[in-house]
Amino acid sequence: MDTPRGIDDTLIALADPTRRAILRRLSRGEARVTELAAPFAMSLNAVSKHIRMLERAQLVRRRVEGREHLLSFNPKPLDAAAVWMQVQRDRWTARLDALDALLREEDRAGSRRRGS
Repeated sequence: MDTPRGIDDTLIALADPTRRAILRRLSRGEARVTELAAPFAMSLNAVSKHIRMLERAQLVRRRVEGREHLLSFNPKPLDAAAVWMQVQRDRWTARLDALDALLREEDRAGSRRRGS
């Protein structure tokens, strides 16, 4: 398959509402792990697992400053996924347009045969 490397990780990361909420927060700027965890009714460990999924997909970058772990949003994997999706859409649109043209031609040919 012609799927770019990492797109699976990106799509898996985006499939979860908690991870999407973390990305929304990080889109406004860098944040500490504890800040990201605060709005969620789950343990810090559970939020950390979500963050690791985002890091695996390279949607989040971690910067360590002393004991603080600061996270920021990296949009590049989203851009790559969007490009891949557009290419897939263009391919399928072309295939469906070709199929539509073929079916219309068959309908016209059938009408001509019935009308003759």
